[in-house]
Amino acid sequence: MDAAAPLTSQRRPFSVKLWPPSKNTRETLVERMMRNLTSESIFTRKYGSLSPEEAEESAKRIEDEAFTTANQHYEKEPDGDGGSAVQLYAKECSKRILEVLKKGPKGRDEKLPTSESAKAYRETFFDISKGQRAFIEAEEAEELLRPLKDPENSFTKICFSNRSFGLGAAHVAEPILISLKHQLKEVDLSDFIAGRPETEALEVMSIFSAALEGSVLNSLNLSNNALGEKGVRAFDALLKSQSQLEELYLMNDGISEEAARAVCELIPSTEKLRVLHFHNNMTGDEGAIAIAEVVKCSSLLEDFRCSSTRIGSDGGVALSEALENCIRLKKLDLRDNMFGVDAGVSLSKALSKHANLTEVYLSYLNLEDAGAIAIANVLKETAPSLTVLDMAGNDITVEAAPAISACISAKNLLTKLNLAENELKDEGAIQIGKALQEGHEQLTEVDLNTNSIRRAGARFLAQVVVQKPEFKLLNIDGNYISEDGIDEVKSIFKKSPEMLASLDENDPEGGDEDEDEEGDGEGEADEGELELKLKNLEVGEE
Repeated sequence: MDAAAPLTSQRRPFSVKLWPPSKNTRETLVERMMRNLTSESIFTRKYGSLSPEEAEESAKRIEDEAFTTANQHYEKEPDGDGGSAVQLYAKECSKRILEVLKKGPKGRDEKLPTSESAKAYRETFFDISKGQRAFIEAEEAEELLRPLKDPENSFTKICFSNRSFGLGAAHVAEPILISLKHQLKEVDLSDFIAGRPETEALEVMSIFSAALEGSVLNSLNLSNNALGEKGVRAFDALLKSQSQLEELYLMNDGISEEAARAVCELIPSTEKLRVLHFHNNMTGDEGAIAIAEVVKCSSLLEDFRCSSTRIGSDGGVALSEALENCIRLKKLDLRDNMFGVDAGVSLSKALSKHANLTEVYLSYLNLEDAGAIAIANVLKETAPSLTVLDMAGNDITVEAAPAISACISAKNLLTKLNLAENELKDEGAIQIGKALQEGHEQLTEVDLNTNSIRRAGARFLAQVVVQKPEFKLLNIDGNYISEDGIDEVKSIFKKSPEMLASLDENDPEGGDEDEDEEGDGEGEADEGELELKLKNLEVGEE
């Protein structure tokens, strides 16, 4: 709690993020949308333009709804820079503008939603997280939380994130939350005591916990509060009263072994839990064993994230065994732990029961070839709807390439493939390219940076992906592609250079000189051998 960066009386300095947009940015976007709705274009000529009054009402509503959608997305991935939220914000605005234009001006077919209905939509979600991070004390809390005192309000979700509550502000919030708790379904208290001394922070958390005790929540977010065991237990009243939770977020909370045990102890039931996120904690093996008990009792779990939590082999095995009970799992994120081969093999057994998987993130787990092969062999036979496969940074060599390639071949819905920072070399890259050759029409991203790939492998990958109709980005930087090879790859992407990531970190003269001298087929001297391998694999350029 007090280990976090201190806040000034106005704000706490933090790293620059793209989300949320400033008030000025949002107002500028509304003005731009108003022009789009009133000025002449191919869409207004086809569907008709709106009056200035209608355009203003629609633009404000569109921006507000798009912001809400993007902000909800950002809350689920708060460790990023907000780039994906910005993209979603823009996409939602564009989509909604077209929807409004297709409906046409008022009176043509159906009327636009009234301002009253738009207001009612907004009043289900009370959010004070927008703007700068700052301390909040009693006087400001009175003004800021005033809408919650309205007996006619219909708020079901509250977000107090991005403001640091002191004791005075907590005492102002206490009676308001008590009066409101029976209608609340979602509560976001992430990052709401930052910079406070530990004693004050714990007391604030206890006040909020007691005030919300007995609420029947679907979603609870306590992320970014550096809780530790003391913090978890400060929320004991709230946690003990929750038996209907569907989503629980405890990211970046200092969840140690003791804190993990406290979580396991305090939550009475996880039978309805669908989303459980434990990203960026210091859980370790013993903590993972405690979390495994929670997972084991969460048979409806669809989205499990336990990344960057210092879990080793024993904890990895325990979690893997617990995941065998979660047969509805769709998204699994275990990135950046120290599982090793044994935990990888154990995980492969669990994955055999997960036919509904769509996204699998297993990068930086020390899987090595044995663990990667075991997982690839299982995924090949299950998860027919897999769209994302991430196995970067696992010391995977060409030995595992046949198994991974066979798995990829079977996943025709794949959109993103990340095998970066391994040792696949040219032979492995060619096998991966061949697996992607047929079908895979929805493929958008392939990342094989830092894999000791040379000219032949790079060229073949480029020739394969450039033809995919939805493709957006190939990253093969950090390899050993010759200058001629770089020119060839750039030529392949000459019609769409934005689809090729930077090659600034590529080292044309890199690699193991001894290997080149031995003629193992990886150096420029042996590229002729690879050319022969490519004869039956070549793909014509566009």
